[in-house]
Amino acid sequence: MANNIKAGSVLISAPLLEDSYFDKVVIYITEFNEKGALGFVMNQVFERRFNELTEFRNSKPLPLHEGGPVERESLYFIHRAPGSIQEGRPVADGVYMGGDFKQALEYINTAHDAESNIRLFIGYSGWDPNQLEAEIEEGSWLPVAASATTLFQTAEESLWEVLHRRVES
Repeated sequence: MANNIKAGSVLISAPLLEDSYFDKVVIYITEFNEKGALGFVMNQVFERRFNELTEFRNSKPLPLHEGGPVERESLYFIHRAPGSIQEGRPVADGVYMGGDFKQALEYINTAHDAESNIRLFIGYSGWDPNQLEAEIEEGSWLPVAASATTLFQTAEESLWEVLHRRVES
């Protein structure tokens, strides 16, 4: 099962995972290779909104998300707007990681659908080579099928439950 993990994979934390940071989280994997894995927590909203960060106080009040415990002083983003935000790296299913941040700001501030097409993260979740596979094998993470639409448009507070029901059935 762990062999099928790739960029675009979705993992949910096992119900019995004894790590409070990763309790009932949904991870979207954006990179998976011989160097390890990188992903973002999709369903934990950060305590402040984007426009509450000093340098973005004139921006729309988009939610910020807790991407993970690594490099929490940095801002990351994924999006579904390659026509508006160039230089993003394709992940899967029409989702791109990063890109031209000035274009992302313009999109955030002018697009009526920005909140359903871009996710901003404080930090990320990372794994060393073979670490994520080992955690999946031990049962800490459960791979689950989920479309980009599900990830971007399901309310954060219910996303884990929605995806956990798919694993149970």
